[in-house]
Amino acid sequence: MALTEQQLAEIAAQRAASATTRRATVPALEAMLFEAREVLDHGFVRVVDYMGDDSAVVQAARVSYGRGTRRTTEDAGLIRYLLRHRHTTPFEMCEIKFHIKLPIFVARQWIRHRTANVNEYSARYSILDREFYLPAPEHLAAQSVINRQGRGAVLQGQEAEDVLNLLRGDAMQTYDHYAAMLNEGPDGAPLDPERQGLARELARMNLTLNTYTQWYWKTDLHNLLHFLSLRADAHAQYEIRAYADVMLEALHAWVPITAQAFRDYRLGAVTFSAPMLDIIKRMLAGEAVEQATSGISKREWTEMMAALGRAA
Repeated sequence: MALTEQQLAEIAAQRAASATTRRATVPALEAMLFEAREVLDHGFVRVVDYMGDDSAVVQAARVSYGRGTRRTTEDAGLIRYLLRHRHTTPFEMCEIKFHIKLPIFVARQWIRHRTANVNEYSARYSILDREFYLPAPEHLAAQSVINRQGRGAVLQGQEAEDVLNLLRGDAMQTYDHYAAMLNEGPDGAPLDPERQGLARELARMNLTLNTYTQWYWKTDLHNLLHFLSLRADAHAQYEIRAYADVMLEALHAWVPITAQAFRDYRLGAVTFSAPMLDIIKRMLAGEAVEQATSGISKREWTEMMAALGRAA
């Protein structure tokens, strides 16, 4: 990740500033504020603002004035109950805002979560940086033969080198064409005074999807948990999962009780359908149940057996 001297100076100034407030603050998250956490080769995640903490979830659930005389263990018990039984509105009382730098193809996948406030860097008004995402060798994989939206074996040797060269060459060539069409230097002056540059909003359409963009992304705690349950999952695409993992660290710093309950009841849990649960009960009673007579599909059977740690 390469931050400019100006960006580093701005981050340092933000982290050096402080303000007195009556609002609830979280020391562990305060320590992370504004700091850019590296993701992929040129990306980052920064927490730039937040509202509320674990006690705000409890307060909303009880509609009380504050913590009162209740103990932390009681608060933890309530939060775990709320998450376990999917009572979501108390978690909507907390909000967090991130500044994120990410490849365009990751952004297009991310934006499917339509539950946040988003403001993206505009290539209509500004020129995008010459930065592209190139996968590390261990993440350069072939198409999975069993999962249409997944990866298979990692490419090796000359095949991997050829793919990386194509990715790098295409990105650099299209950016060179983008810059040429703009005909614009760093100071905004034309590179060739005899020629008019193409409008920025048109020139940008030539860029590859591994070009980096940036946005501010603000969401409430409930919707953040939903995002992380999908994107921090082992089956998520690696590139977006890398961002989710860093955001998961911020979650633990911000609302540690909620974060632990989330790990226990979402990330570390599985869900069984009613027919699956019936089969499990039959198995526990000693019945030898086979997929063919179970009443569920082969795929469901395989998923259930995998969750139980047994061969299908």
